[in-house]
Amino acid sequence: MLKKARKELPEISSKTGRFEIPKVIGHIQGNKTVISNFNQIADALQRKPEHLLKYILKELATPGDLKSTGLLIGRKVSSIRINEKIKQYVDIFVMCHECNRPDTKLVKEGNITYLECHACGARHPIKKV
Repeated sequence: MLKKARKELPEISSKTGRFEIPKVIGHIQGNKTVISNFNQIADALQRKPEHLLKYILKELATPGDLKSTGLLIGRKVSSIRINEKIKQYVDIFVMCHECNRPDTKLVKEGNITYLECHACGARHPIKKV
């Protein structure tokens, strides 16, 4: 019976590499900051760029716009500060609170948004952006 149960278990991801958040690549152009790899960061986190954008702009308290070339922030912001905000976003909206794995997705049921983990099956309500 044990052999049969093991055959029916889903395959476990054999990724041995640690999850790393991509660092911001950008430059300051006049009074604005341009982040050229914003879409790649959102893809690596497996989240919609609009969701990440909303969180970062709210946390930085600055206007911004998502262009095809990247993110345009309405004032000068250091890359260190933007990387800190992305790290905070990952802690809240990407990493599982139980097993600390990034294999999660956001699920909305009614007015509540849940962080659902594919690795351990945990489910936690999260605050809105």
